[in-house]
Amino acid sequence: MTKPAAVVTPNTWEFLRDAMIAPTGFREYDARWKYPDEINLPGMTALGLGLGTQMHRRGIRPEIAVGNDYRDYSLSIKNALMLGLMQAGIKVHDIGPAVSPMAYFSQFHLDVPAVAMVTASHNPNGWTGVKMGFERPLTHGPDEMAELRDIVLNGLGEPRPGGGYQFVSGVREAYLDDLVGDFRMSRPLKVVCATGNGTASAFAPELFERIGVEVVPSHNTLDYTFPHYNPNPEAMEMLHDMADSVRASGADFALGFDGDGDRCGVVDDEGEEIFADKVGVIMARDLARLHPGATFVADVKSTGLFASDPELQKHEIKADYWKTGHSHMKRRVKEIGALAGFEKSGHYFLAEPIGRGYDCGLRVAVEICKLMDRNPDKSMSDLRKALPKTWATPTMSPYAADTEKYDILERLVEKLVAKHQAGETVAGRSIKEVVTVNGARVILDNGSWGLVRASSNTPNLVVVCESAQSEAEMRAIFADIDAVIRTEPGVGEYDQTI
Repeated sequence: MTKPAAVVTPNTWEFLRDAMIAPTGFREYDARWKYPDEINLPGMTALGLGLGTQMHRRGIRPEIAVGNDYRDYSLSIKNALMLGLMQAGIKVHDIGPAVSPMAYFSQFHLDVPAVAMVTASHNPNGWTGVKMGFERPLTHGPDEMAELRDIVLNGLGEPRPGGGYQFVSGVREAYLDDLVGDFRMSRPLKVVCATGNGTASAFAPELFERIGVEVVPSHNTLDYTFPHYNPNPEAMEMLHDMADSVRASGADFALGFDGDGDRCGVVDDEGEEIFADKVGVIMARDLARLHPGATFVADVKSTGLFASDPELQKHEIKADYWKTGHSHMKRRVKEIGALAGFEKSGHYFLAEPIGRGYDCGLRVAVEICKLMDRNPDKSMSDLRKALPKTWATPTMSPYAADTEKYDILERLVEKLVAKHQAGETVAGRSIKEVVTVNGARVILDNGSWGLVRASSNTPNLVVVCESAQSEAEMRAIFADIDAVIRTEPGVGEYDQTI
């Protein structure tokens, strides 16, 4: 049986022999641990054995594509994971170093049913994890993660014969070919390519050059120490750096990618950082003209414009607000046949005929370039300014322990629902409704809103507010939502605030 982290500790005889896995690493839609504090290499092997056992239980053909991001310990982690998969009788197709969407692409390219991508995504160094899935283009959601957790932590992994290993070359090149297709820019475009020295450094500059974009490099050398900043295009540190590069170079805009390449952030030609949900509305407007009547999914952290924007309404676009999280969003896009899904964190899910439904920051980058090609007389700032004006906070994350955050959130949801039922106000306005599909999104009578939910990846709550009226109202919404949050003593300080 797998031993809990408290039983096996680093720098002991047992640490090199026995599996150590902190249960909190099994999250809603992927797995993440601090390495080696919360998981060791035998623990990763136990995870591989458990994942392979889960495949057999579900009748999945026993073949899997496996990749790893560019961190100094990711190859060791992947090798330990693959050992467990082979112990479970799974044939492993090792695609080498990759961005996460390249791993998802490999399922289609190699006709393999399952995928496991070793990555800590945008988490800082010291973290590791696995994004995995059995039904392309989907990845594990809460049910699959709970089943996997029980198999692994209860020592129910079953060794079987038949496992094997094959290194598959050429997947990176096929992935880039697929992204490029036959598209070439017909207008000149100069773009800051920001990769934060992460894995996308091995992909994005070449991709832009191949479609005819002039590249302004920004931290495009692979360096797993991340000497400038942690690659995360939702973090203001990276966005500010991208803005500085735009101003210094006179670029048309900047595109930035996170540590595993499944998210894309945008800064316009005026150096204005555009939050990813607003970029989603810009893309949705363009796609609405090509696909009138389409459905777009937006996560509950996103702007209300997907539902209220007159331009989208003109093309009879349907908006569906859904749970935050790449697995939740992918599944929802597939289930309801949406054309695309947009998440405030920068995960976009472009379905047929644009993409294959999985989140790919590089696919988004190509589609943004195509959008600009279809609007040769427009700048990115023109497209931003054409949107109805709203005022939104960044995504703010007050501390809440992993073991407590869901209980805290449940109580906060009850308090906010009770506030609505009692006819109380937020920012001096009446509450129209409280959407509880994922935390509590408190919607006011003028369409402004405030959200609190639990982070699926880190020990935090997540708070976002947006006003359709003014910055002052946005701040007032935050103050009233935060006042409710502060009734919970287990909630700590914010990572950033307004």
